[in-house]
Amino acid sequence: MLRIGKLPITFFALFIIVFPWIARVIPGIGHYPDLLIFAGIYCLMTMGLSLLLGYTGQISLGQAAFYGIGAYVSAILTTTYGLNPWLCMIIGMIVAAIVAIMVGVPALKLRGHYLAMATLAFGIIVFIIFNEEVEWTGGPDGMSGIPGLSVFGFNFDTTEKYYYLVWFFVYAAFIFTINVIQSRSGRALRAIHASEAASNAMGIDVSRFKIMVFVYSAILASLAGSLYAHRLNFINPTTFDLFFSIKLLIMIALGGMHDIWGAIIGAFLITFLSFEWLHFFGEFEVIVYGVILLLIIIFLPHGLAGIPHIVKGWLRR
Repeated sequence: MLRIGKLPITFFALFIIVFPWIARVIPGIGHYPDLLIFAGIYCLMTMGLSLLLGYTGQISLGQAAFYGIGAYVSAILTTTYGLNPWLCMIIGMIVAAIVAIMVGVPALKLRGHYLAMATLAFGIIVFIIFNEEVEWTGGPDGMSGIPGLSVFGFNFDTTEKYYYLVWFFVYAAFIFTINVIQSRSGRALRAIHASEAASNAMGIDVSRFKIMVFVYSAILASLAGSLYAHRLNFINPTTFDLFFSIKLLIMIALGGMHDIWGAIIGAFLITFLSFEWLHFFGEFEVIVYGVILLLIIIFLPHGLAGIPHIVKGWLRR
């Protein structure tokens, strides 16, 4: 979907605004706003990954590393040095952007499974650092005592307050990403996805666009990590392992990687699957995710966001 109408965006905003009130009056879903906080955090990452993979065609298995960088930079600077959490979030995004440039400049010259292996190696290295640098990160035990967020004395200390804070960032990133997709830069990204050689021939600076999108996805992941850390007030390395990067890929594959709405849909569904519906599978949860991914690839290659197009095709026939 290259043109995104204002009406769906407006309905999306209204749903986010009124949902906490709906959850109060319907029995059994009173805890859903808390789940949607995590869904919003995941949406930040899936939007960046959708732009990177779905629109530019560059696979990344290292998004969990940028997620962890944002979380640990915020945690370390607030708990160890007592800096303002908002400043720490900005520093985390800057650090993630610098690391993304350092990794992206050589890695994005690769293609296909070589690029996937390079980003996989980066994610594993960062995960090892989180585990081994006990003095800084607390090692496997993690870090606790991370302060919450506040603005001019207004504390985001309840689920509902934090819900609106997270979804403010998500909606802002959503609008910005839509504008990128529908701009000349978005057309350039789709051209790169179709053929890098043809894009170069047409005068598109392929390397610059690929690095810009990689950095943007890293910044969103870092912001998500900071929001996660200040929500739970505790982090440990297991949150930022390889499986989480794979779970992000499952999210956009499930929702539809070629549609920004797919990033939102996939994040919502996997959040509820993880926290609400699949937890009783225990160790077999990974197998369930594998089955879901396999079924989606076979029967819905464009994800759930592609269902309206399939229905339209049936109706035309």
